Amino acid sequence: MEGNMRALVKHHAGFGAELREVPIPAVGPGEVLVKVQATTICGTDVHIYTWDEWAASRVQTPMVFGHEFSGIVVERGAGVSHLQVGDHVSAETHIVCGHCPQCRRGEAHVCANTKIIGVDTQGCFAEYAVMPAENLWKNDPELPPEMASAMEPLGNAVHTALSGPIAGRSVAVIGCGPIGVMAVAVAKASGASAVIAFDINEYRLQLAKTMGATHLVNSREEDPVAEAKKLTGGEGVDVVLEMSGNAVAIKQGFSMLTYGGRISMLGLPTQPIELDITNDIVFKGAQVHGIVGRRMYQTWQQTAGFLNSGQVDLAPMITHRFSLEDYAQGFEQMVSGHSGKVVLYP
Repeated sequence: MEGNMRALVKHHAGFGAELREVPIPAVGPGEVLVKVQATTICGTDVHIYTWDEWAASRVQTPMVFGHEFSGIVVERGAGVSHLQVGDHVSAETHIVCGHCPQCRRGEAHVCANTKIIGVDTQGCFAEYAVMPAENLWKNDPELPPEMASAMEPLGNAVHTALSGPIAGRSVAVIGCGPIGVMAVAVAKASGASAVIAFDINEYRLQLAKTMGATHLVNSREEDPVAEAKKLTGGEGVDVVLEMSGNAVAIKQGFSMLTYGGRISMLGLPTQPIELDITNDIVFKGAQVHGIVGRRMYQTWQQTAGFLNSGQVDLAPMITHRFSLEDYAQGFEQMVSGHSGKVVLYP
């Protein structure tokens, strides 16, 4: 397809972005052109928009950014046979090499050569996006576009929650940003006996309650470790899902974990942190899982199952909607902390 499109471009090494006319990307062999129906803003996009130290060290400007989206296939490259023009799709945003040891043993989610769209390659805050066909997940056309876009971050929550047994166990979700709140819903749908949500943002704690949290703890007003122990009869929680990346919260997560428990860590601290490994990991016999991305494509099957069955309803999570032209309002809403998922419609 020839011509130009509107796209949100990270135009310089500094704060903000610009809406520009850029060429519609060309489709190569094994690739598919998708007309974007909805795209959702991720915390990573906020880092790029505000241009923090991580973004400055990773992103090359100018580039179209954004990596969560859904849309309709409008063009196929040579060799693509499993997708048809008109298919409704979401995107696995990690582009992997397929030949490193990790990929060859079925663990492509930790591919040594991963590239992320909108970070390392051109992204999806645009009218059209090109993706490797193998990275696209075919959706039920009845799935709302904004929920299909949010399948990618929901996959993070599913991967984190289901990296170990969860049914009948007490679960602490530390950090109630959008993925943390989704993890609340996944834990609840997976049969957790209790889902305790921890945050310092009352808006997001209430969102966690709407999504299924059985207990809320404002860590600014209460001692989170003491509350976790109180809610579990003094034993500590069976499973900790660490979504905050906050150094203090991470230490609290290890402290509230029961003996033989599991802590799955998705949050990203910005600096190294000090842990009591002897008492909180070794003597506890704790399982510590580092979580990156989504298992390809086991997690996508699970994620689609939760959505298609109605066991996880993302509707309460979609709190704000803007046109692509109003991107600045969308990013302001994300930065404020008073939002769930923010959607941009090209």
